[in-house]
Amino acid sequence: MIHPTAIVHPSAQLADGVEVGAYSIIGADVSIGRDTRIGPHVVVDGPTRIGAENQIYPFASVGAAPQDKKFNGEPTELIIGDRNVIRECCTLNRGTAQDKGKTVVGNDNWIMAYVHIAHDCIIGNNTIFANNATLAGHVEIRDWVILGGFTLVHQFCTLGDHAFTGMGSAISKDVPPYTMATGAPAEPRSINLEGLKRRGFSTEAIHRIKEAHRILYRHNLTTQEALAKIDVDYGEFAEIRLLLDFCHNSQRGLIR
Repeated sequence: MIHPTAIVHPSAQLADGVEVGAYSIIGADVSIGRDTRIGPHVVVDGPTRIGAENQIYPFASVGAAPQDKKFNGEPTELIIGDRNVIRECCTLNRGTAQDKGKTVVGNDNWIMAYVHIAHDCIIGNNTIFANNATLAGHVEIRDWVILGGFTLVHQFCTLGDHAFTGMGSAISKDVPPYTMATGAPAEPRSINLEGLKRRGFSTEAIHRIKEAHRILYRHNLTTQEALAKIDVDYGEFAEIRLLLDFCHNSQRGLIR
C-alpha cells in the first residue's frame, strides 16, 4: 500500500488501508485515516490530521507552514475530515498562533485542481471549489457553498450556507446564505435557486428565501431596516433565521 519510493516519517500514523503513491513524502506528526489514498508526488507536512476515505491527487501540498510573515514555527495544525477529494496541485496550509492555530476542512468536499486554502480557514461540509479558487487567511466557507473557477476571497470573509460565486468573482465582503454573487468586486445577483432545489428545499421555503433576498437587496432599505422587516415577515422560519443570524453576526459587512 506504500510505494517503495515514498518516504514516510517514523512518527507518522497511517491507518489500515492507507495508500501512499510513488515519490510522496509523509512528514512527522501526520496521521492519516483508513482507506485514504495519497497519490504520487504529494507532500504532507505536520502537524496534520487527515480522516478516512479521502483522495489526494498528485502534486498537492498538504499541511505546509502558513504563508504568513508572523509565523515563527509555532505548532499549529491542519485538520481534514472524511471523504474529501483534493485534486492536483492544491495547497492547504496550517493555521497561525495569532488566530485559531488550525486550518479545518470538514467532510465530503470536492476541491478541484490548483485551489489554495490559506492559514486559519474553516471549510464546512459538502462544498465545491472549482479550479483555481483561492482563499486568503482567516476565511470561513460554510456548508454547501460552491465557488466558481478563479474565485478570490479576501481575508476574514465568510460565505454563508448554500452561497454560490460565479467564475472570476472577487469576494471582499461577507456573502449571505443562499446568495449567488458574481463580479469583481462581487455583487449579489439572485438566490442560488438551482442549488436550493437540489438540496431539497420546499417550494414554500424557496419563496421565503427569495422574498427575504429582495427585501435585503432590492427594496432600497438600509441593511438594518431590511433585516428588521425580514424578521417581522419571515423570522419564524428556520431557513430565514439562518439568514438573519448570519447578517447580524457579520464582522466584515455584507456584499452590496
